[in-house]
Parts: sequence; C-alpha cells; structure tokens
Amino acid sequence: MKASVLSGLAVASGTHALVARGGSCCFGLTANGGPGGKVAQLIDGQNRIGQTNLPTPGKFCMNNGQIIDGQNRGCILTPPTTQLQCDVGAKPDGGFAVGCDGSFTHNGDATFYSCPTGDHDGWNIYTTPVAGQDKCVKITLNADSCHSGCAPPPAPKPTPAPAPSPAPAPASDGCPRDLTGSYEFPHLIVPVDSANPNKAAGTSYFGDVEGTVGSIFNFDIPASDSGKTCTLEFLFPKQNQLQTSSYKFSGSGKVKLSLLDNPATQQTSYSNMGNKKDAGEFTFTPGSATTIATYPCSQVAGKRIGVLVEPVGDTCLNYFQDYNPCPIGMYIQTA
Repeated sequence: MKASVLSGLAVASGTHALVARGGSCCFGLTANGGPGGKVAQLIDGQNRIGQTNLPTPGKFCMNNGQIIDGQNRGCILTPPTTQLQCDVGAKPDGGFAVGCDGSFTHNGDATFYSCPTGDHDGWNIYTTPVAGQDKCVKITLNADSCHSGCAPPPAPKPTPAPAPSPAPAPASDGCPRDLTGSYEFPHLIVPVDSANPNKAAGTSYFGDVEGTVGSIFNFDIPASDSGKTCTLEFLFPKQNQLQTSSYKFSGSGKVKLSLLDNPATQQTSYSNMGNKKDAGEFTFTPGSATTIATYPCSQVAGKRIGVLVEPVGDTCLNYFQDYNPCPIGMYIQTA
C-alpha cells in the first residue's frame, strides 16, 4: 500500500561458532550499535569508539583467549567497571574469542556496552553496564580477520514452491523476519516532540514513539540499488527473541507514518522538520513484521529521505535499533 506516496522515499546498507580461541591471530575491531565504527586507542592503551582525534584503528592479537595490543600491552577488564583497555605490564584476561562470522565474544557473550567518556567525542567499551551512566548502550564487536566464514546450513528438504510474494520470507529461527540479503538501515534517528517543538534532541540510537514524541528515520539508498525492488518494513520481535536489544511497549501499537520533504539533521526539531506527507496508519505488535510499502528502488536510488513515525492514541514504544541477532526496527530490504 501507499506505493505512490512512498516512491518519494530515499533510504542505509548489513551466526556463532568459535574460531580464534587457540593459536595466535591478529585483527582490528569494529563496533555495531551505539556510536559505531572502528575501535581505536589512546596513547595509554584505552580503547575508544567514535573519537575523531584517533585516526588509526587499534590492532589486537589473540592467543588462547588472551589479547595483547599492537604495543604488546596486556588487554584486561579493569575492576570494578569491566572497562576493556590494554596496560603496560598487565597480564591479559582470558575468555575472548572470534566467531566464524567475525563476532567478538567474552566468555561466550557477544554483548558489550559503550558509554560516553565526556572526553572529546569518544566512547569506552565495557562487558557490563556502568552504574550511574544512563547513556550507555548495548553494542556488538566484529573482528576484521581471524575467522574463516561459517559453514552453510544443511540444505532443506525439497518442498513445493511457494506462491510468489513481494515481501521477504519469514525468518526460519522464529524471528519475524531475517535480514538475509541486502538491506538498508537508518543512518540517523532523531526524536521530535510536539510538546517541546523547538527542542533539537540530536542523534539517538533508539526509536521513541510515545505520548507527544515521534522519531524521524533517515535512510540513504545507494545508486547501485537501482533496478532492485525496495521493501520498507518495521520488524518487531518478541522480547525473549532479543539478545543485544530490548524495548518497552504498551498500548494498541497503532502509529502514523509520514514522509518529510527533507531528511532530518541533528538540529531538526518538531517545529523546523518541514512539511510531511501522510503515508498511512499501521499497527506494530510484538512478534510481527509489518510491510509498509514495496516499490522500485530506481525511484529513490542515490537519494536520502526522512520517515516520521508518530504514536496514535495510547501507543508507547521505545526500542534500541539493532540488526543482530534478531533484527528490530525500521529497515528497507532490497532484492
């Protein structure tokens, strides 16, 4: 539905057997979720995400679950906060591993936490939430080497071909939908509040749709997607299906979607977000995948758009946008 309205859209493009635990192997790390990006280091060995004055990514080497950095400093989880840093003369902590898909874990857990430092624009890395820091967010880390790829799943038994459908097939692991092919995710999420119309809240890692607050999702469609079919969806797993995300939800789940004349910036507020075009009302409920529109990607390839989601009635939804391991949030799948 609403394909004619949504064709004005322009919209961003993203398994655990262990591999690198025994033996020695070197790699860099990239954070997903939170500020995202390459993990770099201060001169004293603290690991940072998103700090612009640290242009050189950190290098780490693992041997039997223990890590040293490129300066031969032992990497530890400092008590009591469990901050991941590398210190001169320190004996490395154990329990680290890299999965067949590059997922970085500690004691089998792929969930880490990123908290702002207050120093420049950097974020520290922890294995547990930090008391008193309400801006910490869950992240995952991926190694750029030391993994060989996961074995393909067993071939399914032959079944009759399903009827053609414009929407991707449901996930086989119980998630409402898997992101199995190419897809676009929001490059910017900005909350806006009609009760505080001049407040520019800036970047958020959460979709917030409750009371007088809605959220704008910016999507960038690469020119290379021209010729494909784009499907805009909201994926909403059940709480017990999530490992690296969470949400709060109450009410009917009914929301209103609008397309903005211009995408959002970090300075966007409710009063200056510009004109919006109605794209219809939808109901988001746990355990569902809601297809909002399917249209030729050629209509939006090479462009950027903003999609506004606002609550209707008593809907209250606040969630951490996350694609792994059971994706939640706004996505565009391309095929």
